[in-house]
Order: sequence, then C-alpha cells, then structure tokens
Amino acid sequence: MKEVPKEILIRFEKLQKTIDYHRVLYHTHDTPEISDEAYDSLIRELQDIEAQYPQLRHVDSPTERVGGEPLKEFVKVTHAVRQWSFDDVFDTNSLEKWNEKVLNFIKKSGVDNEDVEYCCELKIDGLKVILTYEDGVLIRGATRGDGVVGEDVTENIKTITDIPLLLNKKVSLVAIGEAWIGKGELQRINKEREKNGEPLYANTRNLAAGTLRQLDPKVVAGRNLHAFIYDVENFKEEKIETQSKELELLHKLGFVVNPHTKVCKTLNEVEAFYDAWTKKKDSLEYGLDGIVLKINSRNIQEALGYTGKSPRWGVAYKFPAEQVTTVVEDIVFQVGRTGVVTPVAHLRPVLVAGSTVSRATLHNEDEIKRLDVRIGDTVIIQKAGDVIPDIVQVVTSLRTGKEKPFKWPTHVSLCGGDGAIERIPGQAAWRCVVKDSYEQQKRKLHYFASKGALNIEDMGPKIIDQLLDADLISEYADIFTLKKGDLLALPRFAEKSADNLLASIEKARKTTLSRFLISLSIPQVGEETAHDIAGHFKTIEKIRNVTEEELLAISGIGPIVAESIVSFFKDKKNIKIVDDLLKYVSIQSTLNSGQKEGKFKGKTFVLTGTLQTMTRDEAKEKIRALGGDVSSSVSKETDYVVAGESAGSKLDKAQELGVRVLSEEQFIEMIQ
Repeated sequence: MKEVPKEILIRFEKLQKTIDYHRVLYHTHDTPEISDEAYDSLIRELQDIEAQYPQLRHVDSPTERVGGEPLKEFVKVTHAVRQWSFDDVFDTNSLEKWNEKVLNFIKKSGVDNEDVEYCCELKIDGLKVILTYEDGVLIRGATRGDGVVGEDVTENIKTITDIPLLLNKKVSLVAIGEAWIGKGELQRINKEREKNGEPLYANTRNLAAGTLRQLDPKVVAGRNLHAFIYDVENFKEEKIETQSKELELLHKLGFVVNPHTKVCKTLNEVEAFYDAWTKKKDSLEYGLDGIVLKINSRNIQEALGYTGKSPRWGVAYKFPAEQVTTVVEDIVFQVGRTGVVTPVAHLRPVLVAGSTVSRATLHNEDEIKRLDVRIGDTVIIQKAGDVIPDIVQVVTSLRTGKEKPFKWPTHVSLCGGDGAIERIPGQAAWRCVVKDSYEQQKRKLHYFASKGALNIEDMGPKIIDQLLDADLISEYADIFTLKKGDLLALPRFAEKSADNLLASIEKARKTTLSRFLISLSIPQVGEETAHDIAGHFKTIEKIRNVTEEELLAISGIGPIVAESIVSFFKDKKNIKIVDDLLKYVSIQSTLNSGQKEGKFKGKTFVLTGTLQTMTRDEAKEKIRALGGDVSSSVSKETDYVVAGESAGSKLDKAQELGVRVLSEEQFIEMIQ
C-alpha cells in the first residue's frame, strides 16, 4: 500500500473536519453556510482521496454517514427499518460504472437472468419523512436523523394535507417519502421574515426542513407543506414485484405519489429521461436536484442488498452542479476591449454546469479584498448558463498557511507602453493608462465581428489574431478591404475558407444602427443601451452630434453613460474610425424602430440560461419585433423572465420578486 504524502494527509484531515462541520449545520440545525452542491463537491474530493489511499478510510468517515444527529428538543425514535442514503453519480461515465457493478452483482447472486429494468423517479429536494401506520392509522411521523434514530414530528406531520391520517385499507406499514415546500411559499415566508428582521431561508429545502422541525405545530400549519411518498417497508399484506408496482400501491392506499416516473429498459432511455428533466427542472413548483433510478425488480433489489450506507440497487443521478469547490492556482490579468483590466483566477480544472472550467472572473480589486481570496485557496465557484464562473466564497477552514495573499499591481504588461494602470474615478475598475494597446485592440476586433455586433460569420477570434499577426488589419475598416489573395497567403486558408469569409464580410456591409453602435465598443454602452439609443435617434448622424441632455431624456440612461457617449463621438480618433467604417458599411433604415407596436408592447423581458431552440440573440430579436423590450437585469419592472437550461441568479431574483417565469416552451407559445 503506497505511503500517503504529507500534504495529502493534511488536506484529508482538514476535509474531514470541514465536512463534519457543514454536515451538522445542514442536517441537524438546517442552517447551511454553503450550498448542497459545494458540500457534495467536498465529499467527492474526500472520496477520491480515500479511493487513492484506502488506509485512510474509516467507519466514522463523513463519506460513510447518513444524515445528521437528531435535535435534543424532539423525542427520539428508533426506526423500525434503517434509512439509507443513495450514492450519487454526476455524469454518464459514472452512471455506466455503477450499472456495470450492478450487473456483475446480479450475475454473482444467482438471481434469474431476466432483463434488467430501471424505475426512474424525480429526486425531490426536501426533507425525508418516515411514516408508521398500524391498521391503516397514522401513529407516528419521523425525520431520518442519522438513519437509525430520528425525531418524532408526528404532530407536525399531521398538518400536511398530502399525508393521509387514515389509509384506504386497514394495513400496517412504514411509508417513506419527501416533505417539500413550494417556491411561491418560500417567497411569501421570506418577505414576512424580512419585514420582521428575521434571517431568510436559503432555499425550499431549508424551508421545508426548518418548518417540519418547528416545536409549535401551529407554525407548521401556517405554512403550505406537501409530501410525495415513494417507498414502503414492513408491508406483509401482499408481495410487491416491482418498484413501479410499489408506487401504484402507494397511490391506491391514498398517498400522493409524484406522477413523473418512467420505467426504462436501457441506460439510453435513462439518459433521455435525465436530459429532459435537466431542461425542465426549473418549471416545477418544487425543487429538484436530480433523478433517482432503481432496479425495478424487487427480487433483484433484495439480492443486491446494501453497502454500509447505501442500497446497491439504486443511485441518485444529480443534475449538473452550478456550484463546486476547486483550488486557485494563480491570479492573472486580462485586458478588455474598453481597456479595463480584469483579474482572472486560474483554477484546478473542475466540472461545473456540465462543462470543465479552469478559470473564474474576480471582477476587480474590491472583490478580491471582499472575498480575501489567495493563491492556493479552496474556493466555491458558481456558473450559470454560458457565463464565465464567479468565485462566491473561500473555504477558509481548508487553509494550510501556505496560501499567498494577492497584491494588486501598479502595472500590467498587456497594457502596452510601461504597462501602467489607473483606477477609474468613482468605480471599482482599473484600466490601462495607454489607450488602444495591442491587446485592447485585439479584443475590440473580436467583439466587432461577434454575433452581438456585426455578426461576421467565419471570422472568429483565432482568424482575427491571424490577420493581426500578418499586419493585414489593425482597424475595423481594414476588414472590408481584405482580398482573396491576402487570405490565401495565410496558413490553413484554402479557396473555400477564403470564399466563405469574404462572403460573410460582404454580408456584414449592411447592418442595423443598433448593431453598428454595439460594434464600436463605446465604454458603458451595452446591447440594450445601444438598442434604446438607436430606437430613439434613428440615424447615426443624430447620435454623433447628440448632447448629454438629449441622452438623459431616454429612460435608463444615466449621467455616466451619457458622458461616455458624448466623449466618444468628440474624440478625433473615434471620429476617423467611424468615418472610415461608413465608407464600407451602410446602416439600414431604423425610422420605424422605437414604435414599440405589437403584442409585447410595454412588456419587458429578461433572458437567462441556455435556450435549446434558438440563440439568445434570436430570442431578443423576436421580442423586439413584437414590440417588447429586453433588459439585462431583473427588477420589479420586469414582466417576464425566460428561463433556459442552467438558469442562474436571475431566476432566483425573479422568484424573489414574484416576476412571472416562462419556460422555453411557454415562451415559444407566446411568440407564435
């Protein structure tokens, strides 16, 4: 057995203590300091270390635990049937490994070699409840606790109308399910708590757990708790052959069973079920964090049995995590198209929201100070949709003392000249003192050709870098002077690729006023502001001569944006850039823009997450074509939030403010 390196041993011990600390907060006190996903990420790292160094694994390891200790305030209940916790998988590869292990067990067990089926159910994000019935009467309701001993919460359970006090048959059994509370109820209760100066519940799971463990049943009755039941034990009236039959039995007895289940014959069918609910999970009133798949045959379940903490015959297939933990390996700078320098953390590669990431934005100097993030720190990162991840928290309990505090520099080499940087007055951001460095110009050109600006297809960042390195372009207008011979002289350019690029450039010669404004990289002017200005002034000539007072008359434009636009068009360099560009680019008439006619007139939309049937830009165009407005942030003035896959903080904000959330399917119905 190989020796455990000292740094691994230190990491292992700190992980154990950190996980135990958060486990007690989560399971026992319902006051988590980190998300479930971040907690899962720490557990996975501990499991990886134990797999690599088996001598470190012990029976009291956090990876072997189920739930948490019962609270002292409740009467303790020893469960008639031990309560297990399913192992987790997070990707196709892990699922296939679990399945291979299961099939090998089935062969060894000597069970009839029938075709294996999988019963797939939604994994409700709530609090596990164990219900005991004698002769059809509910005699006890309990929490899971540590799996062996739970808390008697019978009086609280009786307030949940989904849970029958009397079954449809006089039978004795133990029923197991999940108590949950809706997203709308979370908003209502948090608003009340905010008025009273009380701490807010982080999510529906914490609210459900906190509610069910209230000492006063009247408080519980005042909250709209629900429950789905999914398992039955100690039932001797009849033999249950499959998991799907068990769900049918529970329904007949009077329990509420989640309707979204499916029996799958292959892992491909399981994956399809999983993929479908990954996209639809946010459309439900209750929270989901994955699916559970169980071998459908009860005979096979019994033959497979259990490990020390989990059933071998089932597994929880978690949805892609939007929060995970990883390590900061370095902090470097990148220069944006407006000259702003942004610190970026280089990370130990980690899977988050379905893709592997190795960097996260740190935004600015103030953010680094607020987080106190250091090189070598373990951090929680968050990713929503296709946005670069953010570092949201440092796990300080995992520090060893070797972490390096980050010192904000006075010079950044990418800025050109001597690399000096300066803080922008009144802002947290810093920028290059030298304007239009090579790096900044490169970023501007990338943005100029991007989908949101002039949308020059076949001209991605790598092609632009190649053209810059060959001195074929240096300004926007140069793009429209490129000839086929110029392109064919470049490496990896053939006739077809050259023709495709030139055709895309030709197509970009005609554009809209809003796209033209976006392409100029005017500081403080984003996509929505550009659309507002274009719709108001309608011609580039008016915009070039606009005053700050005229701009401030437009809703949503403040003094900083107005000053930036006026300054931009007064700068001699920018005047020449625009003049040169207008020699090659014609702006299509926008005289009808801004009329805001159509079914969405007066309505404001916010888009979040990844849409499956169209790009965000296409969705925005459809909204504007129907007279609607598109905003980049959620507020009380927002009418609709369209939530695609992996919707993030904007969805949370919408739910907090009570803004109507549309799934992609509902949005498509509206625009049709």
